[in-house]
Amino acid sequence: MQTLSRTPDLMYPELSSAMTITPVLGAFIGMSLALTGAGGGILAVPALVFGLHLSVPQAAPVGLLAVGLAAAAGAMAGLRNGSVRYRAAAVIGGAGMLAAPIGTALSSRLPTNLLTAIFALVLGVVALRMYRSGAHGSSTAADHRTVPGPVCVRDSTTGRLVWTRVCARCLAFTGLAAGTLSGLLGVGGGFLIVPALTRHSNLQAAGIVNTSLAVIALVSISGVASATAQGHMDWSLALPFAFGAMVALLAGQRLAQRWSERTLRRCFALVSATVSISLLVRVAHAI
Repeated sequence: MQTLSRTPDLMYPELSSAMTITPVLGAFIGMSLALTGAGGGILAVPALVFGLHLSVPQAAPVGLLAVGLAAAAGAMAGLRNGSVRYRAAAVIGGAGMLAAPIGTALSSRLPTNLLTAIFALVLGVVALRMYRSGAHGSSTAADHRTVPGPVCVRDSTTGRLVWTRVCARCLAFTGLAAGTLSGLLGVGGGFLIVPALTRHSNLQAAGIVNTSLAVIALVSISGVASATAQGHMDWSLALPFAFGAMVALLAGQRLAQRWSERTLRRCFALVSATVSISLLVRVAHAI
């Protein structure tokens, strides 16, 4: 009797489709990261939710891996040019690494609809902030000029932060909040870290951004490790998604230099707002 052999594509059409779409979705996120900075990674989870029909708990660790790798690449460049405040990154990142497993554990216990609604609201806040910064220029530089009396002051001679208990406490609290959200929602936490460093320190813009990237990379390690240990990481999706993101990130850095920062921020804000509303509609239909 002649037996008919089946190819993997015919046996598992959904798997084959996912393996084709996943790198493309990753490339979209990589381009977003290249054009808007680490904050663009917040779209990773919605891309997986709508593109691959994953739930937020399923998509969160996959998105976190891609964002963490992209942040690590940016942080390495910052370390080479000396703009990363590595002690501040260690304090914030250390606290975040402790909190990330807590967020990961909560992610698996909260109802999916509630988690999706929380993510949508966070994304909406990020969209509003980004739109405002696009309307008034760089938010980091603008906010820095208007914040009186930062608690973490950079020494004008050495360039290093002068450490006090208040400074360490503020940075550690920032890390705890960023780490919890990172594990819970699969976001890097840059939308919390950058405003906190702007408000509580007198670091230059490059130092704030690159220190934030270093923190995101550290926190992502903890979040990904925790998700893997708890069996929530799907590596068959995570690796091609991260690969697509990294390739597009490197290619998109050249495009970022051709467009104005204001235009990029406002476009990102509009996309984020649209995705936020779509997620809320999705939750409303599921109730």
